[in-house]
Amino acid sequence: MTPARTLREAHVHLAWHGRALGMLRLGSTRSPRECLDLVAAESRRLDAVGAADWLMGVQMRVESWDEPRWPTREELDHATGNRPAWLMSFDHHSLVANSAALLAAGFREGSPDPDGGVLGRDDRGRLTGLCLESACRRVREAAPEPPLAESRTHVRAALADLASHGFAEVHDLLTQSWLPPMLADLHDAGELPMRISLFPLVEHAAQIARERSTWSRPGLELAGGKVFVDGTLNARTAWMLGPYADPIPDHPCGTALLSADQIAAAILHCRSLGIGLAAHAIGDAAVRACLDAAEGTHDGQSPRLRIEHAELVDERDIPRFASLGVAASVQPCHLLYDIEALTRWLPHRLDRVLPLRDLVQAGLVPGQSLLFGSDTPIVRPNPEDSIIASVHRARVPGSVGGPPCPPIAPEQALNEREAWACFQPT
Repeated sequence: MTPARTLREAHVHLAWHGRALGMLRLGSTRSPRECLDLVAAESRRLDAVGAADWLMGVQMRVESWDEPRWPTREELDHATGNRPAWLMSFDHHSLVANSAALLAAGFREGSPDPDGGVLGRDDRGRLTGLCLESACRRVREAAPEPPLAESRTHVRAALADLASHGFAEVHDLLTQSWLPPMLADLHDAGELPMRISLFPLVEHAAQIARERSTWSRPGLELAGGKVFVDGTLNARTAWMLGPYADPIPDHPCGTALLSADQIAAAILHCRSLGIGLAAHAIGDAAVRACLDAAEGTHDGQSPRLRIEHAELVDERDIPRFASLGVAASVQPCHLLYDIEALTRWLPHRLDRVLPLRDLVQAGLVPGQSLLFGSDTPIVRPNPEDSIIASVHRARVPGSVGGPPCPPIAPEQALNEREAWACFQPT
């Protein structure tokens, strides 16, 4: 069953999606050696054309490799020489950097972990190049940003790619301050092929809201702010109620980035601007903190909270979504890529992975309060990937992510009609 191609993509990163289309893509690699060989070849290519650019690789899936370990800083140095380089996990919350990139970000031997982040260290305490959460962001942001003209090219490429998948509406979940006026220009030039809802970080939302009159257009709106409550499963920084099977030292249950009180403050700040809040929350403890914040600020009518990802939800929290008017904006397609990480790190919680059937039975409505997206460029934005994941709860022959596998929590499956409805604008 395939519906008319008038779909809504509820979680994208427009500029990064377009930019990643031109980066070194490592999603098909099967081992550290294969990955490093591609990196070395790209470094030689850049040398040959005299490019001074950083080398940046994306979509790496360490847990899917034959040898599931990160490349080391020394291995990356050998492949790239003095050129700053980082290789980012497909989750965008973790990367490995070479020595030049670490120095550019201000990290040296003996540097402490930054607030909200982790620096990987070997048995002697030396930096391995692994950077999680805020450490990852700091290294990533040390690379020069492309000029606006190049960013415009990235955005146009992203829009064209999303339109090719049938999307008539997209939600941008990490809107940069320069993006709204750029999209307005594209709209005025007749080059905006879809409706777009914007969700900048909460700390930037007030400024973007004040400037709304200069860029707002029909089909282009500021819908909410965004916060990050935890990290990701592959990085073992998703905030869990119980410990991981093999946790990061000193982080047995992942990493909490915000408390319930801080989330509540963000809800109230966005409410004062007349917009909602989207909260990145992957682990069950992060989801509970969001629901606790929603309960403390619930007024029954303001722009609502939507929880992004909600990849694990405790049984006791299922009915709270509908009763508090909280939407679940989920990406079932991630299941196809996360299976190795889930079975390795959370084998005791697989029954709580993407509890879609429970959420629908508890009152969430597909397409209204249960929304589907991809989080592209984390994974590709093909909607059929989420249909496979939500209906079959597993990789099947021909699907992305790896070889076929047994289903995870098959009792939580939706039927095809329900799954496609989650992509339908209302």
